[in-house]
Amino acid sequence: SLFGRRSFVQNVHLTKPYSFVGPKSGTLVPEIMRCLLPTYLRKVWGIESVKCSGVEKLQASLAEGAGVMLAPNHCRPCDPMVMGSLASAAGCYLYIMASAHLFYESRFQRWLLPRIGAFSIFREGLDRAALETATQILVEGERPLVVFPEGVVSRSNDRLNPLMDGAQIMLRGAAKQRAERGRKAPVLLHPIAIRYFYGGDVETAVQTTLDELEKRLTWIPRRGRSSEERVRLLGVSLLSLKEIEHFGSPQTGEIAERIERLVSSTLDPIEAHWLKGPQKGSVIARVKKLRTAILPDIVRGDLSDTEKDERWRHLEIIYNAQQMSFYPANYLTPQAPPEHLLETVERFEEDITDVARIYSPLRVLIQVGDPLVVSTEKEKGNSLMQKVEESLNQMISEMKHQRPGESQ
Repeated sequence: SLFGRRSFVQNVHLTKPYSFVGPKSGTLVPEIMRCLLPTYLRKVWGIESVKCSGVEKLQASLAEGAGVMLAPNHCRPCDPMVMGSLASAAGCYLYIMASAHLFYESRFQRWLLPRIGAFSIFREGLDRAALETATQILVEGERPLVVFPEGVVSRSNDRLNPLMDGAQIMLRGAAKQRAERGRKAPVLLHPIAIRYFYGGDVETAVQTTLDELEKRLTWIPRRGRSSEERVRLLGVSLLSLKEIEHFGSPQTGEIAERIERLVSSTLDPIEAHWLKGPQKGSVIARVKKLRTAILPDIVRGDLSDTEKDERWRHLEIIYNAQQMSFYPANYLTPQAPPEHLLETVERFEEDITDVARIYSPLRVLIQVGDPLVVSTEKEKGNSLMQKVEESLNQMISEMKHQRPGESQ
């Protein structure tokens, strides 16, 4: 069915008894992976080149002896691997906070991830071991810590999702501990902007994918129309299918309004059931609250089959709502960069088939932002993450006009 099957796979992993997986501090495996990284990025993810700017800012923070957190935007699944190129350019290794389900995907991956500096976090609950590990990494300052504050992969390179506040808690805790130990160097937070550029002709590249998606809807492929028009028709049709499923008939109005209405009407009754009423905030935050309420009893395994089935159904519904929210309003315009069309097609294919094919060549720009000093005192609101969001949005906006040359 449309949307939800990847959610099912990930939830299966999360129903297994969770145990924290900590990072290893050795350098042999990271050094080997550093040598293999360019080939890996090219063959597995279609990334031809990675160019890093502002590396000297990160190097200066490390030379100062600061505890350093790197906060990148999270557009693609390969972002953590791309960050390895930044580490190589800066002459350091990384620790990376990674979602727990990644450690269950294969035995090899469970062996490899800790050895390249990754450690698990169970996002559906309070993972004290992960938070304490992250805090200690920042206190010791041995390596930079990478945390993706969006918490999810959006496939929208020029649109930043609301940032979660977990990073700020870790940062403030580390700053307090460093101060108590008499460490003069502060805890610093570097926003990191990652921007992908497609090096080919997008119109030509997506034709086969659009043909296959249209056939799944029992359409004859519409090769006579532009890719943008085909994408719009697909989007309207897929949205109408979800509206028929939920409301009984397709709805009217602007696409963005229809998506918002569908997401709200989908989440509101489930929030009323699990959280005593509709919640405020971003869709991602609302879905996280629901998963935190629904999953623990499934993990404990003491539910009847009927209760378990109901919870699985609710998990799939809220995952659908989150996926629908990842289709930004006014993302496809005549002035939009070609990557917007590519990302939309990738998102369609991934939501419908669970797998998005790789388009090559991709070229990547990474920009290191100015460091933000973390205060030991609690700030009003969420001002630190607001500064991160402003910095990321500014860098991403500037970067989309800096297309890498063919020779880079």
